[in-house]
Amino acid sequence: MKKIFFAALFISSFSFAQQTQKPPLHGKNWMAITGKPLAATAGSMIFQKGGNAVDASCAMLAATCTMWDVLSWGGETQALIYNPKTKKVIAINAMGVAPTGATPEFFKSKGMNFPPQYGPLAATTPGTPGGICYMLAEYGTMSLKEVLAPAMDLAAGYPIEAQTANSIERGKDQIKQWPYSKQVFLTHPGEKREAPEAGEIFVQKDLLNTLTKMVEAEQNALNAGKSRKEAIYAAYDRFYKGDIADEFVRGAQEQGGLITKADLANWKPIEEEPLQTNYKGIDVYKLKQWTQGPMLLQALNILENFDLKSMGYNSARYIHTIYQAMNLSFADRDFYYGDSYFPPEEPMKGLLSKAYAKQRAAQIRMDRNDANAGPGDPYPFEGKTNPYISLLKSRGYDVKDTSNKRGFAPTHDQRQTAMLTDAAYKEALWLGTTSVEAADKEGWVVSITPSGGWLPACIAGRTGVGMSQRMQSFVLDSTINPFNVVAPGKRPRVTLTPSMALKDGKPWLSFAVQGGDTQDQNLLQFLLNMVEFGMTVQEASEAANINTNQLWLSLGGNKTSDRAPRAGNLLLHSNTPDWVRKELRSMGYTLSFEDRTSGPINAIWFDWKHGSFWGGSSNHGEDYGIGW
Repeated sequence: MKKIFFAALFISSFSFAQQTQKPPLHGKNWMAITGKPLAATAGSMIFQKGGNAVDASCAMLAATCTMWDVLSWGGETQALIYNPKTKKVIAINAMGVAPTGATPEFFKSKGMNFPPQYGPLAATTPGTPGGICYMLAEYGTMSLKEVLAPAMDLAAGYPIEAQTANSIERGKDQIKQWPYSKQVFLTHPGEKREAPEAGEIFVQKDLLNTLTKMVEAEQNALNAGKSRKEAIYAAYDRFYKGDIADEFVRGAQEQGGLITKADLANWKPIEEEPLQTNYKGIDVYKLKQWTQGPMLLQALNILENFDLKSMGYNSARYIHTIYQAMNLSFADRDFYYGDSYFPPEEPMKGLLSKAYAKQRAAQIRMDRNDANAGPGDPYPFEGKTNPYISLLKSRGYDVKDTSNKRGFAPTHDQRQTAMLTDAAYKEALWLGTTSVEAADKEGWVVSITPSGGWLPACIAGRTGVGMSQRMQSFVLDSTINPFNVVAPGKRPRVTLTPSMALKDGKPWLSFAVQGGDTQDQNLLQFLLNMVEFGMTVQEASEAANINTNQLWLSLGGNKTSDRAPRAGNLLLHSNTPDWVRKELRSMGYTLSFEDRTSGPINAIWFDWKHGSFWGGSSNHGEDYGIGW
């Protein structure tokens, strides 16, 4: 049955009425989906107590951090929220920043080509505690005490899952380098297996103490007559300016980190206006260019110049077209995206213009892969001259043709031999986190892709808080990306990218996925699965996708060659038919195959005809949802 299902997916004219491995979720009052069953249960608990989707999403986020679902409390939070009162989508930027002393010269003096992958020098300031407090204070209805109750129960002890327990065991050699991590994670020191066993009650006393302090600060403020919002911000201040901050900084610096008390006190979450584009009547929203999110918007703009449906789902022609559109969008991401709060200003108006996308679409060769696809020139679409012509020339791009009919095509082959093994490369490409999706009958909708502080994590002192590893997404060399060079107080350009779509002014789809540089690749195809091919939200979340490796890795090794694009490298599902494989190879692709070609996608589709929610949760991983 499984082989028949995937073979059918390559036929253009069939109806997507396929049996999925997981059933779709249905609800009329609320929906809660995230990366762990216990965390989804935490969201349902909050809904059952009368909380809204913001309350529930904060509870799920707190739970996943406590369960080390490839993230922790010291990581970062990126969110989109639909506010039914204003009927607008807002963006929450709770990404931490580079600490004092984090300069290219500092890392180069240590022989590094990028900031490190692990340890205290990989850490940006923690963003998730502030993100939770901000979202809850501004848009939630409940107290921090109520919302953190499930996470605090988990910190007091929960039966750890095999996935996390085994991840601790695999990373124990690194964990032993950090004294506070060793004390928390290696519950059987000196034994053959030093990590917890699956099902063992895993206790985190230090983290519970930290969360207790935050709740105490809130409750003391309430007892002093402060409002719900003011009390939540009192908890925020204790984390970023009080005794929690003191211990976090002490523990980080003791282990060689750079974060200072001023770094914590000066950081704050930011509410932003998201970027958007319209694809066939659907308004798609993404976070700004400090994430990779606009890449999906660029790809949609390019792809609307093609009749994708007539090509047939996952036909060779369809795969080729998607691959080429993603490569052009990633080339722009890799050179032009960065922290919008630091100069220079990114040319986003040009990058997201329909005219620019039409020009980029015209550059696609339909007969074979363009191994030398490079960044385009969006500046003329803003009425400006590109200030980076000389830099692009230094990289070997031919910019003499000012009409830019092909984009900045390299004058010589810039492909580099990747030094990472295939296993290490895939780990860097797919490196996962989690996602949180929530919606309620009042109209609140939340999509979050949090991350940071994943295992093996370096814990900051007695806080129980694992530090972020997001510094590795910076570059030290402006020739790679002049907008994303590390600097104190600056946000790295991250892969984290929640998504939301509206149709006729009403929520239509809320969706997110884990998986590093594959996130927007998978989300793009997931969206097209529904828009172009009429799949249900569960069918689309399970459907076979493709991955391009023709991009600069945002995470991974220290060698430039480790992160360099692998031109023509294409990941396909293992059930791809032979005739599709043959045609793609003839077009210059190097193929690899996996049973999993998509990270765990979580999504909510809004069925306005029937007044209900449809939930989708991928058949890969532990992701789980509950609706009512």
